[in-house]
Amino acid sequence: VPAGRLPPLSGRVYGRRWLVLLLFSLLGFAQGLVWNTWGPIQNSARLAFGFSGWDIALLVFWGPIGFAPCFFFMWLMDKKGLRVTVLLTSSLMVLGAGLRCVPVSDLEIRKKLIHGGQLLNGLAGPTVMNAAPFLSTTWFSPDERATATAIASLLNYLGSAAAFLVGPLVVPPPNGTAQLGAPSNTQHIKDRIEAVLYAEFGMVSLIFSAALAYFPSRPPFPPSVAAASQRLSYRRSFCRLLSNFRFLMIALAYAIPLGVFSGWSGVLDLILTPIHVSQVDAGWIGFWSIVGGCVVGIAMARFADFIRGMLKFILLLLLSGATLASTWFTLTCLTSVTHLPLTTATLYTSCILLGIFLNSSVPIFFELFVETVYPVPEGISCGVVTFLSNVFMGVLLFFLTFYHTEFSWFNWCLPGSCLLSLLLILCFRESYDRLYLDVVVSV
Repeated sequence: VPAGRLPPLSGRVYGRRWLVLLLFSLLGFAQGLVWNTWGPIQNSARLAFGFSGWDIALLVFWGPIGFAPCFFFMWLMDKKGLRVTVLLTSSLMVLGAGLRCVPVSDLEIRKKLIHGGQLLNGLAGPTVMNAAPFLSTTWFSPDERATATAIASLLNYLGSAAAFLVGPLVVPPPNGTAQLGAPSNTQHIKDRIEAVLYAEFGMVSLIFSAALAYFPSRPPFPPSVAAASQRLSYRRSFCRLLSNFRFLMIALAYAIPLGVFSGWSGVLDLILTPIHVSQVDAGWIGFWSIVGGCVVGIAMARFADFIRGMLKFILLLLLSGATLASTWFTLTCLTSVTHLPLTTATLYTSCILLGIFLNSSVPIFFELFVETVYPVPEGISCGVVTFLSNVFMGVLLFFLTFYHTEFSWFNWCLPGSCLLSLLLILCFRESYDRLYLDVVVSV
């Protein structure tokens, strides 16, 4: 706000907020797409580039490793605003996507460049996953905040879903070919993979150019009292978060199941291959599970905007459904013991329901974090929980690099994490400090 000019108490919104939301959401979409490039086509990548099972797990693992400088990006967003943070993030993505396209004939060097590109894309994760509540508070009124948070945060997941669709449709699987190791077949698969890499590089470059041309840090006037109010400093915010038992409860309730689910969905093809599910079917299962979560998540967020104070109730419903769906999937995979029917229909249904329940909980969790610890800045509170989520995801994928021949232990982590989260939410006492300020002070 310019010096000497106070914002109107009731706040003001600008039509350009939707353009800002669109640009940020597209950035998140592209980051998720690039991160999940390899999981859905891991069988083809093994043949074309000589990737091992360890390589595939590591390519997914670069995502949580990229969260190592998460606290730097939180500080940058708090001190410099959204524009600087978004431009740095998108430039890292352009560089990472470009590295994967360098045409080197030596496969070992090419593999290292691809790994380096995945790491740079992973470094963009803290911004695209943390900044959604900060953007919604900065640009949107209180009755639109949850919806804006849902769109900005879930488009990253939709990008991951698009990888399940694009990869298997563009890149042919190696199975079902008469001469599996034939040079012509291998070269054709490699060419198709490179076409995907070039297309993703072009998309990321276009989004970066658009953000460079237009992406303001903040509107001329804040849209609400909460957006205009003074926030805690960076250091005081961490002290407040680490000493707030209620925040730590809900942070674990978010981080454990979402971390496990992110790692699990990143190697879904690897998990479904032993039970004779094709690469294409695994791609469609992953795609619809995330798309369903995005649609339901935005609908839930819109409901939360209309009927305020219902965040805990919504989370209880979603996590109960996630616990049941993940248990069903895990027992179905143990068909030799449970004798449950292992069909494409049951796998599709259980995986899609699991994705719907867990992915749609993300924006609801984000809004509850901000309400619980206000006036801690949104980027810091959400940054801490997404960092924690990626720690759990990283630990899980670390074990996967050593125990990647049998996956029943990995599947059992899903219902266990969902049940633990449900119990934590049951014990959680909700509060709405930011909403109270907007409603009471505005009146």
